[in-house]
Amino acid sequence: MRTIIDGHLDLAWNATSFDRDLRLSLDEIRTCEQSMTDLKSRTRGTTCFPELQAGAIRMCIGTLLARSGPVTDRQTGYARTDLDFAHHIGAYAAAHSQLACYQLWEQQGAIRWIRTLEELESHWTQCESESDGPLGMVLSMEGADPISDPEELPYWFHAGLRAIGLSHYGFGQYAAGTAVEGGLTEKGERLLDAMAGLGMGLDVTHLADRAMDQAFDRYTGVLWASHHNSRTLVPGQRQLSDQQMKNVIEHDGVVGVAFDAWMLYPGWTRGETDPGVVNIEAAADHIDFVCQMAGNTNHSAIGSDLDGGFGTEQTPGDLHSIADMQKLDGILSRRGYSDADLDAIFHGNWMRIFRKLFAGSAR
Repeated sequence: MRTIIDGHLDLAWNATSFDRDLRLSLDEIRTCEQSMTDLKSRTRGTTCFPELQAGAIRMCIGTLLARSGPVTDRQTGYARTDLDFAHHIGAYAAAHSQLACYQLWEQQGAIRWIRTLEELESHWTQCESESDGPLGMVLSMEGADPISDPEELPYWFHAGLRAIGLSHYGFGQYAAGTAVEGGLTEKGERLLDAMAGLGMGLDVTHLADRAMDQAFDRYTGVLWASHHNSRTLVPGQRQLSDQQMKNVIEHDGVVGVAFDAWMLYPGWTRGETDPGVVNIEAAADHIDFVCQMAGNTNHSAIGSDLDGGFGTEQTPGDLHSIADMQKLDGILSRRGYSDADLDAIFHGNWMRIFRKLFAGSAR
C-alpha cells in the first residue's frame, strides 16, 4: 500500500459541524446517524481516523473553516445567503472551536500537529517504521474571515496556523472567491504581505479568477492549490484554467486532485446525479492532466476534500471510504506511471512543498 499525504481535509469542521466523533469506525459513525435527516450526507460519510489509517494516509493539511461575509458586496450588490455567520465574531469563535478540536486530538494521540521542520522530518521518519501511528497534520485556514485584521496574524501563527486560503465561496473579507468575480481587497493585499513575512503558505484554491491572478503576482512565498481540478476537463469557475495551472507549476507549487464528484463529471447536478456515472478513474484523468501540463510528475498531488460537506452521494461511485483512494495506484500504474512517479504524486510532492514551507517559516 502506497503512503498518501492528503492536502485538504476539513476534519475539525466535520467534527464540530456534524457532531461526528472521527475516532469511531465508519460503520459506527453511520450507525449513529441513521435517525438524522438534516443532511443528505448523513450515513454516507467516508472519513474518520480508522479509515485514514486503513488507507495509509499518514499526513494531511487540516483546515479551519468559518465564513463571515461581507453579507452584501457594496460594488456588485451581491447578497449572500450561504454564510456561516453575519459577523466576524462568529467566525472567530467557530475557528477557535475547531482549533480546540485539533488540540484535543493531539492530546489524545490521534494526530501529530506539525509546526516546524524538525517535527515534519521526525513524523516522516516515524511513518517509515510504524503502520498505526498518529496522523500528521499541517494546519491551514480555508477562507481568512476568522482573522479580524492582518496585524492579528502572528497570534494565529503562534496558535499553529501555517497556511491560508484567502476566500471560500462568495465575497470574503480578503478576496473574492468561488461563484463571484472580483479581486483582492486592500486587507487581502496586506494579509498576503504579512503571510510572506512569517513564511506561511498560500492556498489559491477558491480564489476568483482576478483575485488569483493578483495573488500570483503579489505573493512571494510558497503556494499551492490544495483541492482543485481542471477547468478544461470539467468546465466551471471553481476549477483551474490551464493558465492558472501553469502559474501554480511555475511557482513550483502542486495541484491536489479533489474527489467531489461535481468537479469530476461535467454537468453534475447536486442532489440529482447518480454517483454511478463517474468513478475514481476520473480523478486519475485530472492527475494526468496536471502531469501533461507540467511535462513531469512534480506538481500533481492529492487534496481529496472528502467529507467536506458531502458524502458518498457526491463522490465517485466506486469510492465508499477515503481508503479507496488507494485504487489510484493501480489505475495510474496501468497508464504507465512508474513507482517513483506514483510516490511523487501520492506523497513526495507535498513533502517537497512542506519542507520549503517549514524551512522558511518564522520560529
